[in-house]
Amino acid sequence: MIALSLAEIAAAVDGELVRGAAETVVDGSVETDSRLVGPGSVFFALLGEETDGHRFVPAAAESGAALVITEHETDISGDTAQIVVADGYAALAALAHEVVARVRASSAERTAADGSPAPLRVVGITGSNGKTSTKNMLRTILSAHGETVAPEGSFNNHVGAPISMLRITHDTRYLVVEMGASGVGHIAKLVRIAEPDTGVVLKVGLAHAGEFGGIEATQRAKSEMVTDLPATATALLNVDDDRVAAMRDLTAAEVVGFGTSDQADYRLSGVSTDRDGTRFTLTAPPVRTVGDHPTESDRSGPTPPVPDRRASGESAVPVGRGSAQVPETVDVRLAILGEHHAMNATAALAVAHRWGVPLADGAAALASMTRAERWRMELLQGGPEGVTVINDAYNASPDSMSAALRTLAQIVRPGERTIAVLGEMAELGEFSVEEHDRIGRLVVRLGVGQLVVVGRGAMPIHQAATLEGSWDGESVFIEDVDDAVHALQEMVRPGDVVLVKSSKSAGLRFLGDRLGGVSA
Repeated sequence: MIALSLAEIAAAVDGELVRGAAETVVDGSVETDSRLVGPGSVFFALLGEETDGHRFVPAAAESGAALVITEHETDISGDTAQIVVADGYAALAALAHEVVARVRASSAERTAADGSPAPLRVVGITGSNGKTSTKNMLRTILSAHGETVAPEGSFNNHVGAPISMLRITHDTRYLVVEMGASGVGHIAKLVRIAEPDTGVVLKVGLAHAGEFGGIEATQRAKSEMVTDLPATATALLNVDDDRVAAMRDLTAAEVVGFGTSDQADYRLSGVSTDRDGTRFTLTAPPVRTVGDHPTESDRSGPTPPVPDRRASGESAVPVGRGSAQVPETVDVRLAILGEHHAMNATAALAVAHRWGVPLADGAAALASMTRAERWRMELLQGGPEGVTVINDAYNASPDSMSAALRTLAQIVRPGERTIAVLGEMAELGEFSVEEHDRIGRLVVRLGVGQLVVVGRGAMPIHQAATLEGSWDGESVFIEDVDDAVHALQEMVRPGDVVLVKSSKSAGLRFLGDRLGGVSA
């Protein structure tokens, strides 16, 4: 965290400094897990569903915490300061907002080595699928052009996102914020904290539909990414998804589209995938430049009006004040499996392009990525000889499971057998049976050679596949993960390509690791 005095922190979180000197400066990491606290850290004692962070205040103090922020006074030994607040979660959000605002202000007049403007840029990314992969891709691209802060893993909720924001420094040039939600209003809170310059919406699907209460509620929740963006910001929308494209009418921000359709400003074409990865061609709109530096509207000065070019059939053009126009087309090659990752890569390239990164530079950075993220379409070949495992069992929704199955069917080579090991797609609520049934029928239609369904929650996949294909042994149901591992070890043979896909709660990511030869 940037250096702040205890008095400044107390004011930011609307709290009372009950222990410590107001002028003491704190600049350590911000933690909500006492096990991660080190000398100089700030520890937020949050009240969780399963435990109360106040129980761990003594441990945080013993580990060297400079400050604890609590909802009531606690006994503390040593020199640890204490601020008492009404709501720990609100205080965490308020501190993150304050830090981002201060870094934004301090960087407003900053320039890069080549003389181009280099203020802090903030992007928020949401969508039913692809958030973490897109975030990682964008971090890879931007890191070559300036200090970039992005969350590790899937730190995208009301705790993880603010913690990630608090990692920025006065030297940070890019802040990438992944914004997840399990209900209406959650993304809006994160947007108010970060105030993104660019808000990206990837997709509206049935992921977490059970928590949201249906896909219409999911659409409302995801639209919060753009509804409060100011006219100086950019809303980057997937125009191939009708529910996302409709968000253009909900924002004052400049709207830029990406996708495969002619409506897209950043248009991908020629998408293909095989065992070596995914390829596509990306065409970007012309970029108006000042000298050699592409520019985008910012918060530090007036922004010219942005016409709705789609109404007249024109393609949108990134905003700038110069006159030269430089169209770009680039061939992109990813070492990451799955045509769906081409859309994620396009979103990442579009954000970076509008912030001045040439498409060719962005594409070169993406080519260096060996995987999107742990347990996301991760190619493993360290198990039984001649067996390829695709471990994609961190998250699962109807859309992502369908995409993974199609990728499995696309990358198989003549003479090889495909095996789909599928577990439950969690949090689908009333849609659960119907969507699992649909996946089972898709497995048959794609010609998958062997289906192994693991766990009671995924049973409708097995039942649907058996009915759809009149199968006799091509689909196997196994209740327990360990039993499934043993069965698969006996089943696989050289030349098999095995997809492992489920929600995290099903535990199949560890099955995939064991089958693929990854040590714990």
